[in-house]
Amino acid sequence: MVIVGRPNVGKSTFFNRLIGRRHAVVEDTPGITRDRLYAEATWNGVTFTVVDTGGIVFSEDDPLAEQIRVQANIAIEEADVVLFLVEATTGITPDDRDLANALRGMKKPILLVVNKADNARREEEANEFYGIGIGEELFPVSALHGRGVGDLLDRIVELLPSGEALLEGPTEIRVAIVGRPNVGKSSMVNAFTGEQRMIVSQIAGTTRDAIDTELVYKDETFRLIDTAGIRRRGKIQGSVEYYMVDRATRAIERADCAVVVVDGYEGLTDGDKRVAKIAHDAGKACVFAINKWDLQEPPTGDIGKLSPIKKDFIRIIKDQVPELGYAMVAFTSAKESAGLKPVLDKVIASVENYNFRISTGQLNKLLTDATYAKPYTSGGKRLKIYYGTQVSTCPPTFALFCNDPDLVHFSYQRYLLNQIRASYPMEGTPIKLLIRASHGVKK
Repeated sequence: MVIVGRPNVGKSTFFNRLIGRRHAVVEDTPGITRDRLYAEATWNGVTFTVVDTGGIVFSEDDPLAEQIRVQANIAIEEADVVLFLVEATTGITPDDRDLANALRGMKKPILLVVNKADNARREEEANEFYGIGIGEELFPVSALHGRGVGDLLDRIVELLPSGEALLEGPTEIRVAIVGRPNVGKSSMVNAFTGEQRMIVSQIAGTTRDAIDTELVYKDETFRLIDTAGIRRRGKIQGSVEYYMVDRATRAIERADCAVVVVDGYEGLTDGDKRVAKIAHDAGKACVFAINKWDLQEPPTGDIGKLSPIKKDFIRIIKDQVPELGYAMVAFTSAKESAGLKPVLDKVIASVENYNFRISTGQLNKLLTDATYAKPYTSGGKRLKIYYGTQVSTCPPTFALFCNDPDLVHFSYQRYLLNQIRASYPMEGTPIKLLIRASHGVKK
């Protein structure tokens, strides 16, 4: 949760009130808080992080004001809830309106908090701020005296992600088994579980729904979601098959990792590429399971060992589906129950990387080294990356704040992504870059 507002509306006093101690420096002089301050707060048994930011103004050309806006922007990107703090005693100011316009349209809860409402008359006057046209609800409070803070905290706790879920993390790994029709998806689920859980037939389209099966491997609980074969839209016939494809696509959306099953005897087809790209576009971890490999090589010995023919198959995948160059590849035979453990091992590794987080300090050192080694200039203007931070996981997503986002050509983005992949364990997961201007608060 982050607190934002123009200078001198009482953000630091409010921050100290929420965390229950004097942590932020409080002064009547605007601009005392410059960097982000983090601290833990607890309310009704729920612990969450509170972030204090410097006062945001848009009319100043001061480099320090610019950096305050960058720091606030980063905090907003990271937050689950935004508290927009204003002041009852001054009414709506131009700076309040500028910040409201910058925040407008953000896809996260924004609560409008009217500070210094120390009595009933000021609480009534706080209703004026409805005219600013932002925020799901309005809360008149007094950070100094604690008036109205309890009701606000009740609402914050309701909006935050479940505290229990945050502490425990996911209890299972959700895996969508996807592919074009008749590549052996259901046979693979049956082989994993050791039972005839799924109907298997040579008739394409036997599986029509997305069906869940639980499996425990290496103390990890997997939820395997078997799906209907995905065909391209031109070959979808009738409403039944339309819903089959729709449910398969939705199964990918609710999974952590997509296992793209490919018929190893037929080789990589356009249909396989299309299915893999659905998983990639959904931002999911991805593993290629090359099934029916017993038809290429005898399923004896270590099926996971990379023979020349396997190395050639991997090269074809990386050449023909370059956007999924990060995906791990395993060779299996569901029919012979061979090579199944390597698939699950690669799923575990991919999901771990899907949840990987880089510290802000490490990321900024990497960015500094990368831009120094290969500076970028376009039209006589040099790209300057001021700051970077990881704003989310699943997949790892990084926000970079620079002097001009339009300067960042896709090839330079790819260079930066490759530098991140070269330094950190990112195999099996997509990663995303969000390029932001360093001025203003981005939506």
